Amino acid sequence: MNSAALLAPLFLVFELWQLVMAERYVGIKQIARGGDPREMGPSESVAFLWVAGMAVYAFWALMLLLTPHARVFGLALAAVTAVGYSARRNCGLKWILVILTLEGAARVAILSPLTVVAWGHH
Repeated sequence: MNSAALLAPLFLVFELWQLVMAERYVGIKQIARGGDPREMGPSESVAFLWVAGMAVYAFWALMLLLTPHARVFGLALAAVTAVGYSARRNCGLKWILVILTLEGAARVAILSPLTVVAWGHH
């Protein structure tokens, strides 16, 4: 296992943070009041950190594809992201939170064993 896989706990925390942010900006309360998340998004600094984090996360997932023992985890993260993105692009606002939650839960389910495997070898 290479050192890239050792970063799995960091991205596990990031994934949990994304679930909290999704609930905050696209949550039940926002849907109930008919709020549009594009109109009430996070501050610029939070948005920057979020997008930067997602870019680093994507790069890291691609790096996993170069690691023989972690390749399956990288492929699974890419597949979940592709399916989730496609589903979110083709659904209404009321379903986005459901899809984001399922997508996040699937990524947490992928990152958890990767963390155990990566740190179990060290």
